[in-house]
Amino acid sequence: MRSLLQVVLLAFCFSGLSPVGAATFKDCAYSPKETVSSPRGWVKHSQPAPDHKIVLRIGLPQPNFHVLEKQLYEVSDPDHERYGQHLSKEEVDALVTPHPESIESVNDWLATFGIMEEDIIRSPAKDWVTLKVPVSLVEKMLDTTYHVWKHEGSGDHLVRTTSYSLPSSLHDHIDVIQPTTMFSRFKEQKSSIFRPSKDGGLAPVPAASSTTLKISNAETGVTVDASCNQVITVSCLQQLYNAVGYVPSANIGNSIGITGYLEQFANFQDLQSFFIDQVPTAINSTFKVISVDGGENNQTAAEAGDEANLDVQFAFGISHPVPATFFTTAGSPPFNPDIGTPDDTNEPYTEWLDFILSHPNPPLAISTSYGDDEQTVPESFAIRACAGFAQLGARGVSLMFSSGDGGVGDGDSDPATQECFTNDGRNATRFIPGFPASCPFVTAVGGTTGINPETAVTRFFSGGGFSNYFSRPSYQDKAVQGFLDSLPKGLYKGLFNPSVPYPILLRIVLTGRALHSNGRAFPDVAAQGDLFKIFVGGRTGLIGGTSASSPAFTGFVSLLNDARLKAKLPPLGFLNPFLYSKGFAGLNDITIGHNSGCGTPGFNATKGWDPVTGLGTPNFGKLKALVTARGQN
Repeated sequence: MRSLLQVVLLAFCFSGLSPVGAATFKDCAYSPKETVSSPRGWVKHSQPAPDHKIVLRIGLPQPNFHVLEKQLYEVSDPDHERYGQHLSKEEVDALVTPHPESIESVNDWLATFGIMEEDIIRSPAKDWVTLKVPVSLVEKMLDTTYHVWKHEGSGDHLVRTTSYSLPSSLHDHIDVIQPTTMFSRFKEQKSSIFRPSKDGGLAPVPAASSTTLKISNAETGVTVDASCNQVITVSCLQQLYNAVGYVPSANIGNSIGITGYLEQFANFQDLQSFFIDQVPTAINSTFKVISVDGGENNQTAAEAGDEANLDVQFAFGISHPVPATFFTTAGSPPFNPDIGTPDDTNEPYTEWLDFILSHPNPPLAISTSYGDDEQTVPESFAIRACAGFAQLGARGVSLMFSSGDGGVGDGDSDPATQECFTNDGRNATRFIPGFPASCPFVTAVGGTTGINPETAVTRFFSGGGFSNYFSRPSYQDKAVQGFLDSLPKGLYKGLFNPSVPYPILLRIVLTGRALHSNGRAFPDVAAQGDLFKIFVGGRTGLIGGTSASSPAFTGFVSLLNDARLKAKLPPLGFLNPFLYSKGFAGLNDITIGHNSGCGTPGFNATKGWDPVTGLGTPNFGKLKALVTARGQN
């Protein structure tokens, strides 16, 4: 523990006074911790009220994260002797616990502002500190000024700053503080093509044919109802992805989860309508709802969410009767100062991540259909959130995220109207990767359409490209380098990131992480993502987006976990090392299509991995054989 004299000196330091005969001002002077340019599309709107509450999250360093990362790859590599030997929650927590000096230093700093232990909430590993304080106090703590910012396109509002500082002595003890410089809008990855209208209507379902025609795919050997070219149902996906007749178990320890945000509610009655229509064996079954941070479970028909219903109906329809959970996380769409919102609650997925990391038994396969442009998420925050996903992977959880619906950026191939501009003050045209899909510890799912052939989705464009934050993981080296080598020399030079920026390289060198020459590439895999027939508020209709692809793929991952558990094998956990080393042999390679955006046609789907559909779509029968093969412990 620090002495009383040290605490007193710190108090003088943080108050801006210099005690006579003690430390000099320069010993504890503030210096900038993080600065961003004024984000494109946002303008200063007003000053927040001094008593406006901010839920401040302080991330302390995780000095042993490199050990966790090493063990994550070991338990996820099918060729490693530790494959499948996932870590316990307690083992993971121990590997991300901050150094005691960091905890003590942050405690002392907070105490100088009257913030004591009873005023804060610590994560189980003590690597995050959360407190709710008025913005006027936050401004003193961080030597900054907050403003209400307005997004010109949507009218959304955020209370943010473009720079904050900390005492120089604290820089090594704090990785990140938010909400400060984060201007992410965290939206659903759902195409506007089939978004419900204001009256709740969906795109109409074509009339069913009086005859049942079949289409055979010569490459995959599967036969699919011809109607699946117009409407995607659970049966269509089972046929297309070779899972017809497979029946999972309800009581062997398997589980599946869907995350819900932004007041998207999954409706029980709509699920029953969906089951009556598409999965009769599931009628009268349901899912468990877990509230995160006060998330609601509104079951009125008018409040049924199209995104939430899409996710649960297909993920749980494919995987029935695997025990299913829907996480409803509190947090409205971004703060609006004009309606007197007292708190800033627009970053709900951090609340979910906190919750699920503290949960003793998270679902084994989880799908999330939300994300944003990577550049709107400060690198420091993206790295810490990604580290949280790694912790779940090490515990045996498979995490799937939609890759986005804007192709290489905004989905616009016209150079005159495209809106892919950097957020660093230069306003340079550049491809815009998405996050969390760009995190190397999740499985990013792109979108496809059609059944013979199955191609990259065409009504919108499958999100894909290369991260500007994360280096390419070694499991991608062979597949991704093969794609890069096939590109015409100089194609899209300066528009995407085949090399990691110098600050990232420096961080890699300083932390001892493996050095790779390219940004993390995504997506990893794909699945159908258009013309999905769902029920919302008692009505039926069609919807599309990689928001459909991720829960669909997750349903098949749950079936694979079922097969492994029946074979007395552990669940799959973090999928990517398996997918890139062995699993690609159980995927349907998609070689037709592209992903326009940023004034370009984007990249092409091609043989092998590509940044449109990844390694391809699942062939459950082949994947099941691979994951249960002798030696796949």
